[in-house]
Amino acid sequence: MSRRDVVKAGAVAAMAGAVPSSVTFADSMFEETKAAAPSFWPDGARMVVSVSMQMEGGAQPASGAESPMPKIDSKYPDLPASKWYDYGFKEGLPRLLEVFERRKIKVTSHMVGAAVDLHPALAKEIVQRGHEATGHGQTWSAQFSMTPADERASYQQSIASIERATGTRPLGFNAFWLRGTPQTLEILQSLGFIYHIDDVSRDEPFLVNVRDKPFAVVPYTLHMNDIVDYETRYFSTAMYADDLKAEFDALYAEAGTRRRMMSVSAHDRIAGRPSRSKVLEEFIVYAQSHPGLAFMRKDEIARFALESRLTVREGV
Repeated sequence: MSRRDVVKAGAVAAMAGAVPSSVTFADSMFEETKAAAPSFWPDGARMVVSVSMQMEGGAQPASGAESPMPKIDSKYPDLPASKWYDYGFKEGLPRLLEVFERRKIKVTSHMVGAAVDLHPALAKEIVQRGHEATGHGQTWSAQFSMTPADERASYQQSIASIERATGTRPLGFNAFWLRGTPQTLEILQSLGFIYHIDDVSRDEPFLVNVRDKPFAVVPYTLHMNDIVDYETRYFSTAMYADDLKAEFDALYAEAGTRRRMMSVSAHDRIAGRPSRSKVLEEFIVYAQSHPGLAFMRKDEIARFALESRLTVREGV
């Protein structure tokens, strides 16, 4: 990020009224370390934030899908739950896209192939707005119980669905609840994928060996996942806002001496709600008010990690 971009980001944040008037913990740490801090990211950025936007609405089973509704016998169709998922493509994704447009950031959209097949125009719009489309399986099915043949077929179908709708081939992958199989990375690599996100073990991208070739990991962060906070921990929007800010402040302070990235997850039907998208936008403005902060798509992060000599390499 250039000095001009930094100044512009600060001005935008100030206009939005979201830039804090007092010096934060992270800001004070930046002042202490900026003279000696090396560059760990492209264009001299101090830290990176990467946003995931899941496109899932319509791919869920007729009954038994996760929702806020009370559980019913799976032999009956769960009609209100299906409408809850419909909200994701009717309201949630369009609202989130407008947030990202206003804040001029690009995100990564993990798309379930069946949802793409149902809403190809929306998938295409996501890509036309400059966002990345990645694989998230073809159906609402857990990968961990698949045979290698079924797993490969699912990913091939997902690639075809995304290519057909968006004209782009996915390079990244997110398994259902992060649970792949021992064969997942080899299958992905053989199909042309260069990274996955189903690893929560670091706060920076890293490389693993897959058939003696580097494969990038762009880590996920469970407690920055809106499902976990809103649907599991029952956070209010205010609590979620505090969690986002605390995570950012701590990572931004560490970023003076190490490569740091923050992953934020936004599901179509969850973060796409009015109050929650408002909180997410306020966080984006807050992050952009900090010098040297950059938002990056995950394919950009993966490519950079594969090229950088400073990237952590596991098992090499």
